[in-house]
Amino acid sequence: MVGSASVPAPAGGVVWGTATARWTLTATVLGSGTAFLDSTVVTVALPAIRDDLGTGLSGLQWIVNGYMVTLSALILLSGSLSDRFGRVRLFMLGVAVFALASALCTFAPTLEWLVAGRVVQGVGGALLTPGSLAILQAGFREQDRARAIGAWSGLTGVAAAVGPFVGGWLVQIGDWRLIFLINLPIAAAVLAIAWFKVPESRDAGASRRLDYPGALLGVAALGGITYALIQWGAVGAAPGVWTAAALGVLALAGFLLVEARSPNPMLPLGIFSSTAFSTTNAATVLIYGSLGPLLFLLVVYLQEVGGYSPVAAGAASLPITLMMLALSARSGRLAARIGPRPQLFAGPLLLATGFVLLSRLEPEAPYLTGVLPGVLLVALGLSTTVAPLTATVLASVGERRAGLASGVNNTFARGAQLIGVAAVPVLAGISGTAGEGAGANGSPAALAQGFGPAMLMLAGLCVLASLCAPALPRGRMPEAAEEAKPDASPRFCGVSGPPLRSCPGSRAGE
Repeated sequence: MVGSASVPAPAGGVVWGTATARWTLTATVLGSGTAFLDSTVVTVALPAIRDDLGTGLSGLQWIVNGYMVTLSALILLSGSLSDRFGRVRLFMLGVAVFALASALCTFAPTLEWLVAGRVVQGVGGALLTPGSLAILQAGFREQDRARAIGAWSGLTGVAAAVGPFVGGWLVQIGDWRLIFLINLPIAAAVLAIAWFKVPESRDAGASRRLDYPGALLGVAALGGITYALIQWGAVGAAPGVWTAAALGVLALAGFLLVEARSPNPMLPLGIFSSTAFSTTNAATVLIYGSLGPLLFLLVVYLQEVGGYSPVAAGAASLPITLMMLALSARSGRLAARIGPRPQLFAGPLLLATGFVLLSRLEPEAPYLTGVLPGVLLVALGLSTTVAPLTATVLASVGERRAGLASGVNNTFARGAQLIGVAAVPVLAGISGTAGEGAGANGSPAALAQGFGPAMLMLAGLCVLASLCAPALPRGRMPEAAEEAKPDASPRFCGVSGPPLRSCPGSRAGE
């Protein structure tokens, strides 16, 4: 384990405006902001990676999904680990793992090495992102906690917004490897600050028995199913594909069995007894299962088919981040007044309309009239939907289990993106391996032909998501009937997942 030179301090002892508060916020923002930035930067660089390493679309899918497999499977375990071993210590471990994996990606000679680096990056991301929230919750005194988390949320949102520009600029001025190399000095600074300046905290009553079998089975299930979907598009229904699919399904069944019998499950299945919780998570799967393929395919399409530069292609989806930053808080307040049902019905339909507009995108269409209208509707749909969706998830299980509920919702969202990125290109006929010629699967011609059908599939998922809304209770959310706590609202923390209000599985701040 990574140690810490920090002197342990009582939980809730950091006061806003002090030097310790500034160092704590700097470390957590830089650490988690790097992970958020990396997720958007990598997408912008995919065509350049494809040209350099000679891979096809299936290889690009693995570059994205290698990270998501371990992140999705391990994020629920992170909070419990930080409570037991120390929140700063686990955060530092996550930063160190993320940095070492970034170095592996920087110097990766082949696609296989790059994907291995991305898998390890996901482990680091699963430790550092929720861990940064746990440090803030446990470190700051109660009256300053909301202010600290709000600052963290806004600053990491800025990191997500500048990611496409940074990624595109690095690819254009030099090499795609720079997008990983830039993580190393940032990680070094974060580790130095955390070691010397951030007070440690831990939970003396944390359980000594953690759900390691559940975590391993989760990785195996997501990895097996994802491998089968991607390789199905690349090589067809080969024996290896069927074997991977069977192993993935068996691992998923084993995961559910372990969670049902474990005394300390990573995912307590009883939490799904709430109709509102189950329904909103079903909507989350459908919405983020459509968002993941959009963010993956749009950037590649604009560069490979539309002839956009990396900077321009990355900036094309920037309105989504900006509108969510500007409107999510207002959307949450509106849902608190009128209840979540109207927005959870209308929001996905706005998303679906945006996807339909994007399905008509022509290769030579200008951005302002071809791309922007659809992107704006997607942005408005997400801004309408995400805040009430997350608030309903938290309200449906009560304050005591809010961290777990937030973590489950994030796990479902990221898992849905993982499966969506693997499955949608295959179903739309956009797939393939290295060395395809013109017109072959995975080529610009196939991408141009399959992009429209892919967008219509995503629109269909969003229509299904809107049908989840009538299953929710009428009226205001349970916590809306009372005066909201200062830190009760979910915080924006990147387009790639729902907002985290607290560290999943951690008892920090209780």
